Amino acid sequence: MLRLQSPLPERYSAATDDELAGMIGRARAALGSRLFILGHHYQRDEVMRWADARGDSFGLSRLAAGQAEAEFIVFCGVHFMAESADVLTGAHQKVLLPDLNAGCSMADMADIEQVEEAWAEMAAVIDISAVVPITYMNSSAALKAFVGRHGGAVCTSSNARAVLTWALEPGRGEQVLFFPDQHLGRNTGYELGYGPDDMRVWNPRLALGGLSDVEVKESTLLLWKGHCSVHQRFRPEHIAAFRASYPDGIVMVHPECAHDVVELADLVGSTDSLIRGVAAAPAGSVIGIATEIHLVKRLGDESPGKTVVCLDPLVCPCSTMSRIDGPHLAWVLEGLVEGEVRNQIVVDGETAEWARVALERMLAIT
Repeated sequence: MLRLQSPLPERYSAATDDELAGMIGRARAALGSRLFILGHHYQRDEVMRWADARGDSFGLSRLAAGQAEAEFIVFCGVHFMAESADVLTGAHQKVLLPDLNAGCSMADMADIEQVEEAWAEMAAVIDISAVVPITYMNSSAALKAFVGRHGGAVCTSSNARAVLTWALEPGRGEQVLFFPDQHLGRNTGYELGYGPDDMRVWNPRLALGGLSDVEVKESTLLLWKGHCSVHQRFRPEHIAAFRASYPDGIVMVHPECAHDVVELADLVGSTDSLIRGVAAAPAGSVIGIATEIHLVKRLGDESPGKTVVCLDPLVCPCSTMSRIDGPHLAWVLEGLVEGEVRNQIVVDGETAEWARVALERMLAIT
């Protein structure tokens, strides 16, 4: 998805780390309680040091909504996260994203036009009223609004099982269209007892998702052909190499990883689950984690007495998340001090209303 972020003035792009720290610190002090900075777990340390709160995307959005005193919410994350924060925060609050090009490759793998086209194609083959659309939190506000309008819900990696169970309750749905991450959908499907014949991948680039009429009719879970560019990098051979080096090591992976990786793990869970898992591991543990490198490194730094390593030896940063840096944060904050709101993220009223419906359904389920 194309987003336009103007090049920064040289004052920011050429500044040293100390100069940027001075700019950010002075701006924060000047704005005081009018400002609340959110830092996603995948952010680099130079950004995270300024966060008033850190966490996952939905948790941060809900936290922002509770900061009634804060007029400006600066979300150090990616575009879909800032959208969710705008949906949930009050009308008096403005949500800013320091770099408009901080997107999410997974979220961009399903856009509203593709999903609406898929829905229409499915309707020509099956009873569409028996299909419940479920979108992962890592999706645009437009997709959250789509599932809101069509009786579906949003899910996170920690509550996907509960949401899919709800969607397939008798009398609610017989099939699910799950987007945009096929791996979370597949791993959750296996967890619920479904097999390969119950789950098929819907390729939006092919007619009828690349499936036959019979395959569409016989599938319980239709999984959108999307993935996380970071988590899909992890392979079984990474786990094999780790276990060869650390026979007593603990393997923890995110459910956005492929199923053959998930099958080999000692712990599978959301970002918060991985953080809790590291905290609960015995002293002296060696832990190999399949997730974004900034989080892995931070867990290692904050877990004295434990060794925490990334299972991918080539390292795997989230390149779009990494667009948020000191220069962009300083530029946004100094703009606020000067009375200029830069990079505000605004979701239109109707989209926000239906997206909120989908989010509230998720909360009611879980």
